[in-house]
Amino acid sequence: MLGRSQILLSRNGNFRPENLGPNALAMIGNLCFSMFVLGVLIFTIIAATYKPEDPLFHPSTKITNFLTSTSNATFKSDTTVVKTGEDFMAANQTAFATFINITDVDNPVPEADNESNKDGNNLECRGKTDEPIDCTDPEVFHLLMKAAIENFKDIHFYRFGKSVHGNDDSTCHMAWRFRPMEGKTAAFYKDYRSFVISRSENCTLSVVRIGDYHSGGNARKRKRNQKEFEKTSAKAPKQTIALPEVGEAVNDSLPVVESEGSFSHGKYLVYTNGGDRCKNMNQYLWSFMCALGEAQYLNRTLVMDLSICLNKIYTSSGLDEEGKDFRFYFDFEHLKESALVLDQGQFWADWKKWHQKDGLTLHLVEDFKITPMKLVGVKDTLIMRKFGSVEPDNYWFRVCEGETESVVQRPWHMVWKSRRLMDIVSAIASKLNWDYDSVHIERGEKARNKELWPHLDADTSPETLLSTLQDKIEDGRNLYIATNEPDAFFFDPLKDKYTTHLVDEYKYLWNESSEWYEETTKLNNGNPVEFDGYMRVAVDTEVFLRAKKQIETFNDLTKDCKDGINTCTASS
Repeated sequence: MLGRSQILLSRNGNFRPENLGPNALAMIGNLCFSMFVLGVLIFTIIAATYKPEDPLFHPSTKITNFLTSTSNATFKSDTTVVKTGEDFMAANQTAFATFINITDVDNPVPEADNESNKDGNNLECRGKTDEPIDCTDPEVFHLLMKAAIENFKDIHFYRFGKSVHGNDDSTCHMAWRFRPMEGKTAAFYKDYRSFVISRSENCTLSVVRIGDYHSGGNARKRKRNQKEFEKTSAKAPKQTIALPEVGEAVNDSLPVVESEGSFSHGKYLVYTNGGDRCKNMNQYLWSFMCALGEAQYLNRTLVMDLSICLNKIYTSSGLDEEGKDFRFYFDFEHLKESALVLDQGQFWADWKKWHQKDGLTLHLVEDFKITPMKLVGVKDTLIMRKFGSVEPDNYWFRVCEGETESVVQRPWHMVWKSRRLMDIVSAIASKLNWDYDSVHIERGEKARNKELWPHLDADTSPETLLSTLQDKIEDGRNLYIATNEPDAFFFDPLKDKYTTHLVDEYKYLWNESSEWYEETTKLNNGNPVEFDGYMRVAVDTEVFLRAKKQIETFNDLTKDCKDGINTCTASS
């Protein structure tokens, strides 16, 4: 047998010594080609099945990354606070470049006038130290501006409203536009405070006390043609991007159609039914923005339902709750100024009155695969997208998938967070003089689940936090703790090194005596509005983000992954 094998091998020329080199090279080439073919096959399979996570729900500082994608407009469920347009504005807007310095307000009265009237004033004011303060006096106005700049060192001032009379003869109220000196968001803020002024025996005026945030209510509303103090720069280019102004009075009344003629000449788009109802806020906004984007693309007015069903993860009852208002969570005033929108209640009332009389027609679309591009030529007054009952094909955002994604852009710049909620955020930050650090501590279910988050519970215990934070936060600092830990006393040990603050410390900002409660009750037809779980998390998150230094749970406190064991990515 052995001899026969040797004979066969000797007869096969491929195994001759002189052929071994070329044959080896040929085998290596075939092997490399096979590996290449296999690699291409694997890559093709991955490319066909992989769906990346949506950039909407991950931190980003560039709106281009937020709006650009190379895949289907996939949706990833999340329970965090949604990102809106203002989150993606660059913080270095040109409007922030020119702020008012103390030197700009130091000399309110010409020096010559001061010298000539000095002796006379001393004689005139004898026995008049208790007379009412004239808050409209330019000298008083400059005194208040100077006091504000000197007292609030961590903010920049951009405009002062003229001082007005306060609640008694010794107080004046004054408003100003400002921004934190180390502001990380592109927004202006408005505050209006009460100033207590004393007059000495020689008539010298001085500010003896400045009230709390929004204590100067008489100065809240800007009067028409009112002269204000504002520093302008010829070199600064004109600001073209609208910026949120937190603290200004909100006008989120519903838009109305002026006449039958204007209604009949309009073009409208409405989305009805669908499976997005009662889903979490991220999915609601992702789908709503698709509808708004299509309306913009088709140059039509979006007929929108301002009634929101709040998902049970945000409610105290643990059940989905209908009857919430879009305006509780988002800035409707900015939306109606930026886009053509109508409340569906008003729209259907007008449609019922005039559609037969004026021959208004409806174009019904029941398949989300009919793209907006195919509807460009539709002449009917109303395009109605009607969604079915089968999920996920009845999600509104499906309209913006596929080829539509590169054509119809979601107009994120049109949707901002509620300025009423952001005013609460501003109030908390102002209480801390905009000079605080923050730490986000996620516990709850994740801390109890040792299989997916084996170290989280121990890494976020007070003892471990004291050790971890000692190299990150200076002793004695104001430390705001954003957390889902239900035990209010859990973080008490941190008080040994820091002045700690949690969101519940500021409940008075949304209780029955607050501005927020009064305004939302009025908005809700006289019915009180609950400060629900979504609002609470929104405020907690936004206060955290406005701190000078921010410490994150899964980046700074623990090596556990945000989504569980073995799920860490470079972006998380």
